[in-house]
Amino acid sequence: MGASVNAAERDAFFDEVVSAVNDGKMTWGEAVRALRVEVTGLNQAAFARAVKISERTLRQLELDAGNPTLETLNAVLRPFGLKLGLRR
Repeated sequence: MGASVNAAERDAFFDEVVSAVNDGKMTWGEAVRALRVEVTGLNQAAFARAVKISERTLRQLELDAGNPTLETLNAVLRPFGLKLGLRR
């Protein structure tokens, strides 16, 4: 998603990722990786530092391994204006 992407395109990408997760077409790990790579362009080490989690925790999250806490998931989603929630 590069620097030339406007706010509407970015928001459409966020909506696409959120819908894919909600519909079961994308895992949490895939969503986090897509957001990290496409929106920030940061590698795992830099992104983990930015959201104040360990690189290992981020790696496990992106691989859908481990058992991340709600706090960890929200820390990773916060830079994108997203947070974990329930839906009916």
